[in-house]
Amino acid sequence: MLQVNRNENIELLTYSEVKKVEGYVGNYKVTIERKPRYTTDECNGCGACSEVCPVYVSNYFDEHLGARKAIDISFGQAVPFLYDIDREACIECFSCVDACELDAIDFSQVPKDVNVEVGTIIIATGWDIHEPFGEYGYGEFENVITQVQLERILAPNGPLEGHVHRISDNKKLKEIVFIQCVGSRETERTYCSGVCCMLALKNGRLLLEEFPDANITICYIDIRTPEKGFEEYYERAKDAGIKMIRGKVGEISEDPETKNVKVRVYSTLTDKIVKIDADLVVLSTAALPSKGTQQIVQVLNLDTNTYGFLTESHFGLMPQETKSKGIFIAGFAQGPKNISYSVSQARAAASKVAELTAPGQIDIELITAEVDSEYCISCRRCEKACPKNAIRIEGDIGAFIDEINCDGCGICATCCPTQAIDIRYYRDHQLFAEIDGLLGGG
Repeated sequence: MLQVNRNENIELLTYSEVKKVEGYVGNYKVTIERKPRYTTDECNGCGACSEVCPVYVSNYFDEHLGARKAIDISFGQAVPFLYDIDREACIECFSCVDACELDAIDFSQVPKDVNVEVGTIIIATGWDIHEPFGEYGYGEFENVITQVQLERILAPNGPLEGHVHRISDNKKLKEIVFIQCVGSRETERTYCSGVCCMLALKNGRLLLEEFPDANITICYIDIRTPEKGFEEYYERAKDAGIKMIRGKVGEISEDPETKNVKVRVYSTLTDKIVKIDADLVVLSTAALPSKGTQQIVQVLNLDTNTYGFLTESHFGLMPQETKSKGIFIAGFAQGPKNISYSVSQARAAASKVAELTAPGQIDIELITAEVDSEYCISCRRCEKACPKNAIRIEGDIGAFIDEINCDGCGICATCCPTQAIDIRYYRDHQLFAEIDGLLGGG
């Protein structure tokens, strides 16, 4: 992020949200709302304001395992390194104003719209985590956490500075259980989240380094390690002493005195019920499309699959393209994938953008639809059926064809009840003439 921020050819708009997109490939007009931080660019990140702030709030970056001030930096490596104020928690004591030597606190800030013109758009909105409240004691038992929370606990800049201990009483961990596929591969979400198996193996090994004598057990449906070197990593994890139980946890309860979590799981390989008295239970929860994905779908009128991930034009031939020309997708916005897959897809999307934005001229297909306004009754059937968003109804004019986005598929012509739409170079009389020519020549 630091390199991106320093690149003179990249304008980084953080804490901003895309509100409106108009136009077509090569000529998109984008309206972006910049949210107020209530600090100015004069802020040098000294932290004097945070030191005097009397209000503590839950730290969202640490998955609510720690606290932060009402005025604070988002996280240690934030770019740009500017403090922001949580106005919902702020009591407006103005201690931060008095402490700031640069007069960088500005409570009068309001959201501002920024209008930019771009030729192409890449959507990379990332993912969110399923919050499994009510499942496996999460939210009820203190020592049941998610994999993402464990990540923050293990992080050197996390709430525990990388030194893990039990949540309820700071006790040293001796028995740790991972439960896989929580919220995924079920009726509501049948897909595999793609990253959980390797994440559990990695964090299991990190915990073994912290607690060499601990017993670590992973309860799984099946371990998926398809990428290069993953299977070898899985074997090394087993050799290190991590136990594997193939089976779903059937029962979980808490000892009210010790706060230990009692786990009961049926092993399908040994045909036995295994009972574990765990100090800590870690849930590998499903990966979900981010809330930003749903917002951008509405703004750009794109398609999603059953689970809310963006759909591509063709999975094999056009995996980065959407139905709108000049709009591409990359990473988890399209579906679950690991870092290497996300990077390769982002590079592919960037190369597609380079094709369109490189100097020179671009050839477009001449075979497009055209409308005879005399017969158009503005029934909107073509507008709803067009997979490329290339048709819209305009007042008394009727159907209007966006020739840049139209690829001449002919769907609009087949659904038009008055035959007001035709396809250039594929008109009926042209086709009949070609047939007559072929038959006559025979």
